[in-house]
Amino acid sequence: MDAELQKLVDSGKLTAANAEMLDQLKPGSFCLHKSWGFGRVADWNLLLNQILIDFAKKKAHPMQLHYAAENLAPIPAEHFLAQKATDLDALKNQLKEDAAGMMRNILQSLGGKATQTQISGWLLGDVFSEPEFKRWWDSTKKLLKKEGHFLIPTKKNDPIELRDAPVSRADELLAFFNQARQPKEQAAALDQIIKLHHEFQEPEKQLQPLLDAIEETARRNQRLNPAMAFELLIGRDDLLQREPRLRSANPDFTIEHLVAEEETRLADILPKLPSAKERRVLHVLPAALGQRWTVRALQLMQGSNARLVSSMPKVFAEAGRLDDLRAAVDRSLREHSATSEMLFWLCKNRADWPELINPELLSAILSACERDQHNESNSRSTRLRDLLLSDRSLIPDIFAGADPGLARDVMRRLMLSPVFDELTKRSLMARIIKLYPDLQSLITGGQVEEKSEALVVSWSSLQKRKAELEELVNRKIPENSKEIGVARSYGDLRENFEFKAAKEMQAVLMRRKSELERDLHRARGTAFESPDFSQVSIGTIVTLRDTNTHKEETYTILGAWDGDPDRAIISYQTAIGKSLLGHRLGEVVELNAEGDTGCYAIIAIEPAPLDQVPPDPELVETVS
Repeated sequence: MDAELQKLVDSGKLTAANAEMLDQLKPGSFCLHKSWGFGRVADWNLLLNQILIDFAKKKAHPMQLHYAAENLAPIPAEHFLAQKATDLDALKNQLKEDAAGMMRNILQSLGGKATQTQISGWLLGDVFSEPEFKRWWDSTKKLLKKEGHFLIPTKKNDPIELRDAPVSRADELLAFFNQARQPKEQAAALDQIIKLHHEFQEPEKQLQPLLDAIEETARRNQRLNPAMAFELLIGRDDLLQREPRLRSANPDFTIEHLVAEEETRLADILPKLPSAKERRVLHVLPAALGQRWTVRALQLMQGSNARLVSSMPKVFAEAGRLDDLRAAVDRSLREHSATSEMLFWLCKNRADWPELINPELLSAILSACERDQHNESNSRSTRLRDLLLSDRSLIPDIFAGADPGLARDVMRRLMLSPVFDELTKRSLMARIIKLYPDLQSLITGGQVEEKSEALVVSWSSLQKRKAELEELVNRKIPENSKEIGVARSYGDLRENFEFKAAKEMQAVLMRRKSELERDLHRARGTAFESPDFSQVSIGTIVTLRDTNTHKEETYTILGAWDGDPDRAIISYQTAIGKSLLGHRLGEVVELNAEGDTGCYAIIAIEPAPLDQVPPDPELVETVS
C-alpha cells in the first residue's frame, strides 16, 4: 500500500478497505463512476483529502477520498475504454484486423455480455461513424456466429454473451429450437436451421428428432393456429428437400392436404403468413382443390389482402387459366363489385391487361372508393383514391379510343360522387376534357358556375352576410330612399348637394346588395367537419417550415369569407391558400408572401376546429 495512504489509515482518517481501493486509483489509472462514466485519475491531494478525476464532461473533478473509494470502480489498462483513451488509432486498427478478439475484449469489459445498443454506444462517434459501424457490425456478427465463443441471440435487443468454451453452430441452432417454448419461436429456429443445414455433420442423427417434433407441433396447431401449421409444414418440406436422408413420419400430412381441410378459412389464414410462404400455399391451390380451385381463388381475390391479389395472377398464369381470371375481373368491373385492392392491382399492371382498361374501370373505381368511405375503411383502402389522383396517365389510358358518350356518362357519375371535393372533381374532369374538348359544356352547362363561382364558406360567415343583406334591404335602403325624397323636396336638383350625396349612397348600397345576393347564391355553407387532412384542403391547419431559415409558420385555411390575418386564418382563395391546396405532408411549396418568395416544407396537416355557430335552418334549406 502507498505510504501516504498508510499514514491516513494509522491516523484514523481512512479505513483500511478504502485505502486498499484508493491504492488501485493512483494518478494515471482508469475508473468508472455509475453516473459520470469513464474517467482517468489526474492527481492526488491527500493534504486536502481529495482525488482529482478527468471525466468526459467533468475535467479535474475533485472527490473526497472516502467517497472516491466507495463510488469509483478501478479498471485495468487492458479494459476496452482504457485502450480507447490511451491509443485510439491502434484500437481502430485492431477492430478492423481482429474484430472477434476486440468483441471478446468489449464483452469482458462489460461483464461477459452486452446488447448491440451498449456496443454501439462505445464505438459510435470517436471510433466509427454510423455507416462505418453498420458495415463493421454486419461483417463482425457473421464472424462471431462462426467462431463459436459467442452466443448470438435471435432478438436484436437480447444481449450477446461470451462463452467459456466454443459451441458449434449446429449445436447452437438445435439448442435454440429445443429451448423454444412457442411454435413461432420454433418456426424461426427452423428457418435458421434450413439456411445453415450444411453445418450439420450428422443430419440423420441431429435433425430427424427435430423433424418429428415439427410435424407433431403442426398437427397440434392446425385447429387453433392453422397459419403456424402451414409455416411448419413448409419448413419441414424445405428441410426434407435439402436433406434427402431424413424421413417424414406423416407423409400424408402435406400442404395440399392442409389446404383442402382448411379451405373455408383460407381468407383468414393467408394474410397471417409471411409473403414467401403465402405464395407457396397459393401455388398448391390447383393440386389441392382440383377443378374448383379457380372459383376459390377468385373469391380470395375479392378480399382485402393486397399481397394475395398481386400474387394470384401468377398462379392463374402457371395453370394456363388467365382467360378465367380476365373474364372474372371483367365481370366484376361491369357489376362494380371489384374491391379496392383488385382495382389498385389492375391499375398498376394495366399494361398487361389492355382489354380491361376502359371507362367502365373508372366507374368501378368510383364505386369502390364510395364503399370504402361508407364503411370507414382504414388508410390502406385510400391507396386506390390516391392512385387515381397522383397517376396522371391513368385517366388518359382509361379513355384511350373510348366513345365520347361513355366519357360523358362517367363524367356525370364523377360529378355526383361524394368521395371528392369540388376542386378535386374539376381536376379529374379536366383530364377527361383534355381528351374530349366538347365535353366542356358538362361543366359550364351542367355545373353552371365556373371554378371561381363556387364559394365554400363557414356557416357563421354565411349568416353574417345574410344579416348584412337583411340590414341593407330592411333598413339602409329604405332609409336612403327617404333621404332621396327629402332632398328632392329642396328643389333645383342640379345644385342640390344633399340629393347628389343620397343618390351616390344609393348606388353604393344597391351595388353592395347585388354583390351580397350573388355571393349568397354561390355560397356553400360548411362547419368544416371531416376535412381531407391527407393533403392541404379547406378546413385544415397547415404548419410550414422555411427551408432556408427553418422558421415555422402556421396557417388555418378556411372559407372564402373567413380570413383573419391577426390569427393566421386565411381564405382558400388567397394566393397562399391556392398555393398550398392539394399538397401533402413533406412536400415543398413556393410561396410569395408580402413580396418575398420562399420555399416551405409542409411538416403538419391537422383538422381545423369546427365552426361553432349552428347553421340557420332557413339558410341550409336555401343553400340546398
